Amino acid sequence: MAELLLLVMKTSDLQRTFGCLLSMEESEPLLAAAAQPRRVIGHAAWSGPFPESTVVEDFRRRLKYYFMNPCQKYRARGRKPWKLMLQILKIAIITVQLVSFGLSNEMMVTFKEENLMTFRHLFLKGYKDNWQGSHAIYSQADLYDHIYYLISRYSHLQNLTVGNLAYERVGGTFTPLTVCKVLYRKSNVDPGNDTFDIDPHVEKGLSVRSLTESLNCVYVSRLLSVNVYLTLKTVNLQTVRHHELPDCYDFHITIIFDNRAHSGKIKVDVKNQVRIYECRDWNVEGNSGKIDYLLVLFDAVVIVACFTSLILCSRSVIKGIQLQFVMVSLSDRLEFVNGWYILIIASDVLTMAGSVMKIGIQTKFQSNYDICSILLGTATMLSWVGVIRYLGFFKKYNILILTLRAAFPNVIRFCCCVAMIYLGYCFCGWIVLGPYHDKFRTMAKVTECLFSLINGDDMYATFLKTRDNCYMVWLFSRLYLYSFISLFIYMVLSLFIALITDTYETIKHHQKDKESVSQLHIFIAECRDQPESGKYQTDVEPSTCCVSPCGCYG
Repeated sequence: MAELLLLVMKTSDLQRTFGCLLSMEESEPLLAAAAQPRRVIGHAAWSGPFPESTVVEDFRRRLKYYFMNPCQKYRARGRKPWKLMLQILKIAIITVQLVSFGLSNEMMVTFKEENLMTFRHLFLKGYKDNWQGSHAIYSQADLYDHIYYLISRYSHLQNLTVGNLAYERVGGTFTPLTVCKVLYRKSNVDPGNDTFDIDPHVEKGLSVRSLTESLNCVYVSRLLSVNVYLTLKTVNLQTVRHHELPDCYDFHITIIFDNRAHSGKIKVDVKNQVRIYECRDWNVEGNSGKIDYLLVLFDAVVIVACFTSLILCSRSVIKGIQLQFVMVSLSDRLEFVNGWYILIIASDVLTMAGSVMKIGIQTKFQSNYDICSILLGTATMLSWVGVIRYLGFFKKYNILILTLRAAFPNVIRFCCCVAMIYLGYCFCGWIVLGPYHDKFRTMAKVTECLFSLINGDDMYATFLKTRDNCYMVWLFSRLYLYSFISLFIYMVLSLFIALITDTYETIKHHQKDKESVSQLHIFIAECRDQPESGKYQTDVEPSTCCVSPCGCYG
């Protein structure tokens, strides 16, 4: 088949070059000379020389039908666009599913964050809402006061809190507060004599205290940190207003007094690990749990719809691969691999995985909201992006898709070159400006700061926050920031935009002049049969690509 197509293309080139029309009889010697004992076109096989030109036309017609849009296929064979209708339905139901899950996830995250803020106000002495810096203490007296204050607040929690907080019970006994001291095994530091003697091995001491016992003395000179562990329980009642059963929460709280720097500043922080589970006994007036079963049933419908879409799109991808032939360029062969179908397949897989996790969350078998939200969010994004495929059937919308596809290889190569310069600036900024500028303290912060500067965000604040206690570093920061901003905003971004614009103008020129962009499309364009001509109605269908009884083309 590849040899046949190549010879037909060569014949077309000769016709355009010499301005003469070659008949099929004149080209038959060429075809017969290149013929092998057995030839295959699509799924039809024969022996001996090539058949009449009708076989070539049939193959060309099959290719043209494959690249038709759903409306043209319906006019050609009367086949209903099942995939199109299924994609529209799927987008609607997975969007509803995402919104429903998003509301539950928002309530859960908000509840955890508000409880974490509550714990900071309850257990940290003198804590104030200050997002710009961490809570810290600077003296031994403050350290002891904070630890005793924490124990006292924990013991009187029921009389202090306005929430539904309770102590954890294990075997009918309340779980006590636990204090863990982390110290050097030996530390003898005398800065006055410029001497020190230290054993860097770390020792941990657990002190499980009742609510009335005091805390032993903490050796600040050896102290690395003091970690206080406690567990509290509560119920998230706000979900009742949204017709969802409340969940029970276990908060495993860790309060850390961090002295690892030994700089005279002990940082204090509160961390919280949450376990969500189904309450042991519950009763909600007027709620029989019917809504939960309906939500599970809705998720099952989403899974069935995505699985059907997965089968149909996989069938179309397989059909395209079977229509490939060797003697064309790689770009033409990739025309048969529909990237939109692959995108939809990925969306279907993610949606099914996320829906299964969502059912597990609703039935209280697991509580991993974060992974479920990532799966459902990514799947919904890909589904909506896949809508562009159907907008591409209209000429005025298709230019965006063609521009993105044509510019993608050049954009990737351009970004690879730019990434080398960007990483160089990142490492340089982290090493030189990191100790003097909060935005350059870590590599993650450096990349975020420089990306913001490329987009013109927060420029003046970045210049202003550079501390001038070291003149050389201050001068270097000015040269560093000015050169980076000038290079990336005025040169790199301009070249990037020019790259996209040039591709857009090229595609627009091809569409205006109706020029074919590949030999494959030149070959297909020689088929003049319209979808309404009735010539696409055939009873001969390939048997190996049929995955479902709906047919092999769709």
